[in-house]
Amino acid sequence: QVQLVESGGGLVQPGGSLRLSCVVSGTILSINVMGWYRQAPGKQRELVATITNSEDTAYTDSVKGRFTVSRDNAENTVYLQMNNLIPEDTAVYYCHYEQTSIWGTTLHYWGQGTQVTVSS
Repeated sequence: QVQLVESGGGLVQPGGSLRLSCVVSGTILSINVMGWYRQAPGKQRELVATITNSEDTAYTDSVKGRFTVSRDNAENTVYLQMNNLIPEDTAVYYCHYEQTSIWGTTLHYWGQGTQVTVSS
């Protein structure tokens, strides 16, 4: 079974930086997408960034130019480098993993979440 474990969250002042990590264990298919979602108190969950096995990336508009998603396929790990953090970035960040087999079956997996708080 596939399992995801996030780490790297914490408290940081506005303008600071954090690096989130997510380790994916279990059976990993060659074609997959890793990414990050976040959910702030009283807000809907939103997609933050994604990266494919070919390292094609996509970002939501609010984080473009500040966040960078990357992955290490040898270690089955996805990272989210967050720079120039603002209070609006405060949320629980969830790692997400999606894989599609050659038979057309798509499965989704989620991490437990890690808290990011941006405050003075």
